[in-house]
Amino acid sequence: MTITHAPATTVTASAELPTEAPDHERVLITRGPRSGLTIIVAVHSTRLGQALGGARLWHYGHWTDALADALRLSQAMTLKNAAAGLARGGGKSVVAIPAGATIDAATAHDAMLDLGDAVESLDGAYMTAEDVGTSAELMAVVHERTEHVCGLPAEQGGVGEPADATAAGVHAAILATLGEVVGSSDPAGRHFVIAGLGQVGGRLAKSLAAAGARLTVTDVAESKRALADALGAAWVHPAEAHLVEADVFVPCGLGGVLTPGVVRELRVAAVVGAANNQLASRDVATLLQERGIVWAPDFVVNAGGVIYLDVASVPGADQAALDARIEGIGDTVASVLRSARADGTTTLMAAERLARARLDAAG
Repeated sequence: MTITHAPATTVTASAELPTEAPDHERVLITRGPRSGLTIIVAVHSTRLGQALGGARLWHYGHWTDALADALRLSQAMTLKNAAAGLARGGGKSVVAIPAGATIDAATAHDAMLDLGDAVESLDGAYMTAEDVGTSAELMAVVHERTEHVCGLPAEQGGVGEPADATAAGVHAAILATLGEVVGSSDPAGRHFVIAGLGQVGGRLAKSLAAAGARLTVTDVAESKRALADALGAAWVHPAEAHLVEADVFVPCGLGGVLTPGVVRELRVAAVVGAANNQLASRDVATLLQERGIVWAPDFVVNAGGVIYLDVASVPGADQAALDARIEGIGDTVASVLRSARADGTTTLMAAERLARARLDAAG
């Protein structure tokens, strides 16, 4: 194993452990024998079927931060898969890189073998896929140790990475939100602030620019300025993105971005983005409602990727039907927003109600 110290600009992610007792079915915490890295697999629910959720390879200040991330992400996957109408439960896996360190390709390879062993030990309760920090190629390594993995490279008979589908679903959600908020779903001339230009955020920036939108963008990686320049988008520092006056704020990075402080400073009509677990805490949903900012719940908005992985992996899957399913995310978002408005509740409560109704229907 080779772990080296990273530059001071290395981004770390952390989260607090939930104060309430976790309602997860299984949580596996292990030290990878090959990589030496902490690996956590959280299976929140298999009520609707085998749990499905991606594998995150990321930096954490402490292993408990990685555990908190896995617990929250897996719980969100249960809601996401249920709201999307999939016969899948919710789960997530996290491979924790120590803060201030980087790993080489060989260690990443070993970590994926270790992850495969961890997934295999759960006897089919959980299927993994790519997520932040991983790829279809790394999933192929996981596949050396378990069959319970999807999103493999096309040349290996897989369906590849789901970023295109995720971005398409977020785009549909943005159009639907615009329709509910301003009365027109046309993004032309509207101003969007995209925070995070990774695989999904970058694709979304391109599709919105092609539709005539005005963009302000940012990313922790300065190299993403090239994309901003190519699209004619304005660039701001990541810490200032939420201060830009615009129509829609589009968080596409890591979770927890919507803190009470950030929400109080937002100058937008709506928030619609690809990032998971955008709310730093549940009460932020109420704060958004009080400020008159429409938040499209992330676990509904970003379901395109998991829909793609689930549906496209079935032999003989119909592409037109798959595209329609992903486009239908917009209809689901519009329904959630209308339900929240009619009932006077937060959009979070409306989306959770939809997901739980489908969970309850499963018996």
